[in-house]
Amino acid sequence: MTELQQQQLLKEHLSQFVTEHKRGFMERVLASRTRYLTIVLEDIYQSQNTSAVIRTCECMGLQDVHVIETNSEWSTNKLILKGSNKWLNIIRYRKKGSNNTADCFEALRSKGYRIAVTDPAGGVPIDEVPLDRPLAIVMGNERHGSSPFALQHADLAVTIPMAGFTESMNISVSAAICLHTTLSRLRRSDYPWPLSEEEKEELRLQWYRKSVRNAEVIEREFLRSIA
Repeated sequence: MTELQQQQLLKEHLSQFVTEHKRGFMERVLASRTRYLTIVLEDIYQSQNTSAVIRTCECMGLQDVHVIETNSEWSTNKLILKGSNKWLNIIRYRKKGSNNTADCFEALRSKGYRIAVTDPAGGVPIDEVPLDRPLAIVMGNERHGSSPFALQHADLAVTIPMAGFTESMNISVSAAICLHTTLSRLRRSDYPWPLSEEEKEELRLQWYRKSVRNAEVIEREFLRSIA
């Protein structure tokens, strides 16, 4: 038996322990999930802001969030996350002595992403950013904005048009605006923003494991029974 066949049988077995209502809910979420758009959080100073953005990303249908922790370490805040981190992938870049922003950008470019760094000083309005390639939106530090490295090495700078005197908004609000604007355009487009069937299958298994009580024990016994 191949590993793929084993995983398929395991998924079917675990699905018996998930209610029909919950499985239907998961399918609706999967239908809206995307990796075509992702958010990068670069050295966010206040951990609660990172947690708030992660929660927003999950609510709006992103599957991946990239967190750069060169100078500011992210500590999870369960009250703000509300369990959102359970359902998406958080990729963290936190090697000591490394240019973690460079590492993140390299990883994103290897997957074909265009990197757009937010910059209140000016750039392409968020509702005009090209979507012909997967897009990674970089949100900078609350105090200093995006790093000089990020500004220099991104593919383009983007900005949220504003009509008031204040030059910037809270990072979680900014992220929500960027996501809503971009996702609305994507979902009206013909670009391949949905997850592939293979990605959906992988996530179903992950989510079943997280939804079933004592999933590790059930899985171990089932795999032993089909060995």
